[in-house]
Amino acid sequence: MALSDFSLRGAKPRARPYRLPDGGGLNLLVQPNGSRLWQLRYRYLGKENVLSFGPYPLLSLAKARDKRDAARRLLLDGVDPAAQKKFDRIALEAAARMTFGLVAEEYLERMRANHAAASTVAKTTWLLQDLAASLSKRPIKDITAAEILDVLRPVEKSGRRETARRLRGVIGSTFRYAIVTLRADSDPTIALHGALLPPKVVGRAAITDEKKLGALLNALDDYDGWPTITAALQFLILTCVRPGEVRHAARAEFDLDKAVWHIPAERMKMRQPHDVPLSRQALAVLREVWSFSDDAELIFPSIRSRRKALSEVAFNAALRRMGYAKDEVTAHGFRVTASSILNARSFDPDVIEAILAHQDSNAIRRTYNRATYWKQRVTLMQKWADLLDKLRAA
Repeated sequence: MALSDFSLRGAKPRARPYRLPDGGGLNLLVQPNGSRLWQLRYRYLGKENVLSFGPYPLLSLAKARDKRDAARRLLLDGVDPAAQKKFDRIALEAAARMTFGLVAEEYLERMRANHAAASTVAKTTWLLQDLAASLSKRPIKDITAAEILDVLRPVEKSGRRETARRLRGVIGSTFRYAIVTLRADSDPTIALHGALLPPKVVGRAAITDEKKLGALLNALDDYDGWPTITAALQFLILTCVRPGEVRHAARAEFDLDKAVWHIPAERMKMRQPHDVPLSRQALAVLREVWSFSDDAELIFPSIRSRRKALSEVAFNAALRRMGYAKDEVTAHGFRVTASSILNARSFDPDVIEAILAHQDSNAIRRTYNRATYWKQRVTLMQKWADLLDKLRAA
């Protein structure tokens, strides 16, 4: 006789456990302590088995019957429902262990394996492991767009809009890696496009007035800081490269006889190798500090260790000690300085762009520029160095 909710509510505990049958092998086991548990008794490959579903009334009669029917359908397909339950539990546990933090670490490892710049890996690590720390232990399949937005909002509200945008981007990259490795079904960051305020575009602080540049050059000559930093700043201004490229400049990259600095692709922003013509003044700076790194690799090593590069803040810290505020000049702004002054003096814009290693979107034109403008770049770099001497003297 089939059970009813009325009969189930009236089932009282006895001295020994007993079962109330419902049909199709479904029973309610009533224990002496009053607990009541749904069980399915069935045979598989000639052997009797018992499968527990859950306690009554937490699992209702209707739900217990649904589970019974699902188990019997598995039996019709030749599947042991108890074994299937175990497999499902293992799959759920594996999915729970497949966290965002685990996938993010794999994504970072792939970046390192693909020889991404050390600074890029470090910044991505900070974004994923520090700013997105609250997602780290969450199963990646369960993370929603709302959760990610909850991570992004505090960063945005702190005024770091560009950081919030980058954070959304690297979280999205992590999800896309999870999708191709079959650990996520979709990228929830897609729904967040347009949800963040656009970044406030702030140009690099730079001196573009020739007289003010001359004053800065004199201040740099009089600077009484660590000689390596002074030389590195002078070399940065003379070569028009990015600060990171000077900080990590290695002896093996220089051909002093041919006056060329070969910067490898992995240290360039655009991942293209870049050759820098060295003016007489740039060579003089190199020869002045060359002996500083006789037993090391770097040309401009750190104050603390010859085997470590100058820190990211070393150049700007020196400029601040010289009396220049951060809204007046930055180390990266020297590229803006060179571009502005050389363009104002009507030098060839294409040669200037080649000197600055700006990436042309046209691959054929990019190759053409690199091959064609070398002599012009050699000439212009010497003219730029001579102009700096004139501005300093004036």
